[in-house]
Amino acid sequence: MMPNKFIAPSLLSADFIRLESEISMINSSEADYLHLDIMDGVFVPNITFGWPIIEQINQICTKPLDVHLMIVQPERYIQQFINAGAHFLTVHLEASTHLHRTLTSIREAGAKAGVSINPHTPVSALSEVLDLVDLVLIMSVNPGFGGQSFIKNSLEKIKQLSQMRKQGNHSFLIEVDGGVNLENANLLFDAGAEILVAGNAVFKSENPSETIILLKYRNL
Repeated sequence: MMPNKFIAPSLLSADFIRLESEISMINSSEADYLHLDIMDGVFVPNITFGWPIIEQINQICTKPLDVHLMIVQPERYIQQFINAGAHFLTVHLEASTHLHRTLTSIREAGAKAGVSINPHTPVSALSEVLDLVDLVLIMSVNPGFGGQSFIKNSLEKIKQLSQMRKQGNHSFLIEVDGGVNLENANLLFDAGAEILVAGNAVFKSENPSETIILLKYRNL
């Protein structure tokens, strides 16, 4: 039986002048999702794009959209991002004052609910919401910019979260974002992750489609 190994290339690292071509490459590749980082310049020190761009991406992308909100008060915009095409809609524990309500609202609005934690946040902080989520995203870099180096302690956090999932009989997926590459992909999968977000590793490689295959299948 094939293990659950999924790759979500991060559009943050794509060439935005050639955006349609980059998305066409993802469509024809073995990628499983397209990861979209939404930044507001407040929660993180960068600004990217909002739901009008996601609506356009959704018109040409054939992969489910994995939308990661790195914004304050994400509950204000749940419906807009879901209407734009979000399959997974992930919010940060650190940015949502009423996290239980926010995650419930995402599910009620028709999307898969995700929660993310920054590198300094222990996985134990998630214990009260694990029954409300379809995905937990472990940030393995400090969010805000692509191209950062993997924070090694993230591997232990993935293992801890995987154990919490098993003990609680939960069914959420574990996703990892930040510094993912060909050298650490298998370590992350072996630790318990199912979805790897890869930005520079994919879009800056000589053969992005081949890199996706290597990330996903090498050493099976």
